[in-house]
Amino acid sequence: MNKTELVTAAGFAVSLLLHMTQAEACPASCDCKSLGGTKGLQVDCSSRKLTAVPALPGDTKRLYLQNNSLSWVPPGTLDSLHSLEEVKASDNPWNCDCHILYLKLWLEDVSAPSLAKAICATPAPVRMKPLRQLTGNELGSCKRLLPIKCLEFFWRDLILIAGAIITLILVAWALKFSKKLVCQLNLCQPPPRAGCCH
Repeated sequence: MNKTELVTAAGFAVSLLLHMTQAEACPASCDCKSLGGTKGLQVDCSSRKLTAVPALPGDTKRLYLQNNSLSWVPPGTLDSLHSLEEVKASDNPWNCDCHILYLKLWLEDVSAPSLAKAICATPAPVRMKPLRQLTGNELGSCKRLLPIKCLEFFWRDLILIAGAIITLILVAWALKFSKKLVCQLNLCQPPPRAGCCH
């Protein structure tokens, strides 16, 4: 086997391995189609009677979840889809209580058109209302369902702001104290000028 044949065989093996990896990463309940080269995958999970979003390949570019039985999406489920460009999630019986908050916020960031087409099925007060139109009052008290990472960032930021305020107060106090100390050491030339020593 010469060098060219070896390189060709190695390239074929790598290509086959990549293809098998993509095929294994595709959920059994969905159809995956390569968009060519390193452009990612189209993952079609539409009309499969899904009640939960399956584990999805990280290189998903297009995701079709429409016409299923999805009522909510657990927080963090879609966070690994960094290269996503298109999402379709309409025609699902979305339960628009606090549990829908993650999906609403995620779609606001990723796909406004898909958010506009997601319609609430329950509870009764918001039935047939687009998910994007839900207000905080309609979602009720959802603080306990915010992702942990958001709460961690909140507390971190609060501590940083408190630290900055305390530092400013200490600096102002030190400046005031140093002015009095300078005056007490008689560094002010007699007669004292107005405003030097108080």
